[in-house]
Amino acid sequence: MVFSFFKKLPGKKSQQTETSSVKARGGKPTGEERSVGQPDILEESGSSSHGPVSGFSDFSSSGVFPDYQIDGGGAPDEVETEEAAIFYASGQDAAAQSVLEGAVKTHGSLTERPWLMLFDLYRLMGKQDLFEALGIEYARVFEKSPPGWGAASDQKTEEPRPAKRAATGRLTFKGELLGSNEAAFEAVRQALEKSAEVRLDVSKIRRCDPEGCARFLELLALAETTKRRFELQGKEVIRGLLQAKIAKGRAAGKECWLLLIELCQLQGWQKAFDKMAIGYAMTFEESPPSWNPDKVATTEPVKAVVSEPEPEQEEVPEEQEAGAEAIPGYVLRGEIKSERFADLSDYAEEHDYVMIDCSELVRMDFVSAGVLLNVLSGVRKSGKPIVLHHPNYLVAELFGIVGLKGIAAIDFAK
Repeated sequence: MVFSFFKKLPGKKSQQTETSSVKARGGKPTGEERSVGQPDILEESGSSSHGPVSGFSDFSSSGVFPDYQIDGGGAPDEVETEEAAIFYASGQDAAAQSVLEGAVKTHGSLTERPWLMLFDLYRLMGKQDLFEALGIEYARVFEKSPPGWGAASDQKTEEPRPAKRAATGRLTFKGELLGSNEAAFEAVRQALEKSAEVRLDVSKIRRCDPEGCARFLELLALAETTKRRFELQGKEVIRGLLQAKIAKGRAAGKECWLLLIELCQLQGWQKAFDKMAIGYAMTFEESPPSWNPDKVATTEPVKAVVSEPEPEQEEVPEEQEAGAEAIPGYVLRGEIKSERFADLSDYAEEHDYVMIDCSELVRMDFVSAGVLLNVLSGVRKSGKPIVLHHPNYLVAELFGIVGLKGIAAIDFAK
């Protein structure tokens, strides 16, 4: 028997004999409406027919499902994978685990989908022993290497992560990066005071001076001391302006040097940082800033973010080739429940290519997925391409249930 290490599901009926269409909506379904896909999310006991709710998360569904049809009858595993995705979305991890383990045993090599969902579920629940056992069986059945435990296991938490999305404060730097541009610097300072996350578009800047660089450095310092996430869009424009202002051996524009060095620090470009620091020391005959690994931009909301790969063998970062610039994404993080995505439309209006970064998204409830569909449907009517970037397979299955696959491409992590 395939997968002998999984527990047998007591009294579980074959999903293929049950009703293949379920109308997901609020309240308890009755009769035939409960036959497939509808998790018992409103049971006061906190359990379902598939077992007790997992201790992995205290995440709970809003208890209201939008009026979507969930149709089975396609792929051999479709009923089980959709059912598991809804269980997971409503916080019933043990029930999702039970359904997926049964699907893997039932369908074997016919489809990889329940296997991949189960890998992600084990990873998120921190069950490495089961993950490794599943990997051995996967390699035997499919005759290829299984997914690795990898960094995705870092998403496991003792308590649910709060939902964190794209920056709550969004603004464009008005005018030039000049010390005299009081209004622009004050607008950014106020945004940092009011919002935990700020996304600043600097792509329209065409001039800078040392005084403006000094004031921008003060904003970066303010973001760090107040533990704000400060994300820069269009930073390649600033890099180009700064590079034009500096030259080795010319003791001018010190603040321009310091801002360029700070951008290298925040990005984690240590080689570029070291070369810039040496050039600074030779030019100004004073000690340069020291490399501080704790200041490298991270996903935590305490650092400025300027994400790009470090250029190789360059003294200072250069602009990438046309089209190689990473497209800034609308970021979804943690566990998202009853979200309205109020700022997503604004993000979509500012970009010709809409990239929803799901790489840090652990879970989303059914209501939020339906709202996301509604918002992105409006965006899609404008003709803009939409990509859901690196969701886990459990979330991706939910996206398919609500219909997001019909308007957006899904880019899975390799």
